[in-house]
Amino acid sequence: MEKSSQTGTRGQWGSKIGFILAAAGSAVGLGNIWKFPYLAGKNGGGAFVVVYILIVLLMGFTVMLAEITLGRHTQLNAFGAYRTLRRNWGWVGGLGVLAGFLILSFYSVVGGWVVSYIIKSVTGVLSQSNPELFGDMFGTLISNTVTPLLYHAIFMGMTLVIVFRGISGGIEKANKIMMPTLFIMIIILSIRSVTLQGASKGLQFLFTPDFSQFTARSFLDAMGQVFFSLSLGMGCMITYGSYLRKDTNLPQSALSIVLIDTSIALLAGIAILPAVFAFGFEPGQGPGLMFVTLPAVFSKMPLGSIFAFIFFLLVLFAALTSAISLLEVVVAYFVDQWKWSRAAATITMAVVIYLAGVPASLSMGVWSDITLLPGLGFFDTYDFIASNVLLPLGGMLLCIFVGWVWGTKKALYEITSGGRHAFGLAPIWVFLVKFISPIAILIIFIRSVAVIFQ
Repeated sequence: MEKSSQTGTRGQWGSKIGFILAAAGSAVGLGNIWKFPYLAGKNGGGAFVVVYILIVLLMGFTVMLAEITLGRHTQLNAFGAYRTLRRNWGWVGGLGVLAGFLILSFYSVVGGWVVSYIIKSVTGVLSQSNPELFGDMFGTLISNTVTPLLYHAIFMGMTLVIVFRGISGGIEKANKIMMPTLFIMIIILSIRSVTLQGASKGLQFLFTPDFSQFTARSFLDAMGQVFFSLSLGMGCMITYGSYLRKDTNLPQSALSIVLIDTSIALLAGIAILPAVFAFGFEPGQGPGLMFVTLPAVFSKMPLGSIFAFIFFLLVLFAALTSAISLLEVVVAYFVDQWKWSRAAATITMAVVIYLAGVPASLSMGVWSDITLLPGLGFFDTYDFIASNVLLPLGGMLLCIFVGWVWGTKKALYEITSGGRHAFGLAPIWVFLVKFISPIAILIIFIRSVAVIFQ
């Protein structure tokens, strides 16, 4: 059995709020800003929102608390956390490290597109009025060979610099700036959106449940979005939890993270859907909602270029707060298990992840005819393996490990800091982590894998 790292030799959060903002930053990402409004638009609006919130409170909180608890108890990265408790379970944590690696390799490519759109908003390129031109603009950007790789490098460079500076001096400090700023920007956009003429249709759509539009697939979409949005199953919360002090109230922290993440998703819906409805656009357009539909919406607004800049800066901050947690998962593995220095691990893995992202970028253009899985190029294959296989598999095995292998009695002792903190929901949490969550995640996993082979 491996010896747990001592807190004196590892980084540590400087404050409880620093951890909560960093963990919430990990959870708040591109999925909150474009995928939640898009899925709500596709699955009956308010009905999707109601089911999503219920799943967040029941399963999202359950798995979040389990991951943080495992990390703090072992004071190790995702791989080491499992291995130090049960040697033959280390591979489960390894799945999280691999997921973080794969997700960041294509996530950084999208982050690069966001950087490009910030520049476009400043230079006035997004001020044109023909919506069709925005589709052509986006297609031209992502299919280009060199330009997206330069923006991919800029985004990965920003991520590298923050992680290089360590836990309290880099990740915590950056999130203390970016998360409050993100909140301010999304509130500004929400106020502007709801004051547009015709915005009430979007608000009604978002908050009036219409279960006639809600299907079994909608339920699975909501469940899958909860796990991806909260960064569950990818080792982020285990890794971040490993830098916590032993007296931190874990249930309060987990609940705070879940509430912040869900609030951002709802605010994104308020910022986006009323504006989309006000100008007569289609709300269920997938990734195109962010790079095609919304620029067209902003172009029709008074002072639209300013709001476009605020929006894409918001998206950049959301992407960065997630990217630094993904890189930290990989870096922590090499620091803890291979005894690399933080500097060596950060630089080396940032370069390797950047190179892994090159095929993902090129698959949008010159390598678009190369497929790895049926009908999927590099970008979509990375996304499918990470999001549809590794994340649900990691989340399910986490529940099995905490519920049945390590044991809920030991987990609860850690959760309550040896009895110092009350946890009135303990019986419910035990039932959810042992029975409901693993079964629900297994359903997501089977459905996700089946989709690709239909």
